[in-house]
Amino acid sequence: MVISPDEVDDMNHDIAKHFEPSSEGDGAEEHPDPARLLPWSSADGNPCYLLGDGTGHISRVADDIECLQLGMADDLIGHADELLACQGASDRELRFLARGLTDCLRDVRRVAKSRGARLRAVDPSLDDEGGNDGGSEGGSEA
Repeated sequence: MVISPDEVDDMNHDIAKHFEPSSEGDGAEEHPDPARLLPWSSADGNPCYLLGDGTGHISRVADDIECLQLGMADDLIGHADELLACQGASDRELRFLARGLTDCLRDVRRVAKSRGARLRAVDPSLDDEGGNDGGSEGGSEA
């Protein structure tokens, strides 16, 4: 099943309704399951979230994509080891490698944030003493 960017935006809009502040009588509802950060962004670069118990089709697709991203990171690390061992690597090859490593690191960081948030939702004692999720973060989400 392929989901178009417009369908992703529609789903994100529906999910965002659950994050708006609720007030009595406005129809806002509490959702019992934590929101999951998905391993892709909307067409305009915003993070995508999924509400649910983690057993649905989109959750399985997200699991598969995360697995693929982690596997690609492993493969790229092997390629980086080989390229860096080569004394004749060009600047262009090294820049290409750096771009690939940066992209994979961003993906792996997103997977870690998503999984960490889901673990903390199940066991809040995993937060550090200050109630933070392990510290401040810089950079963009995408």
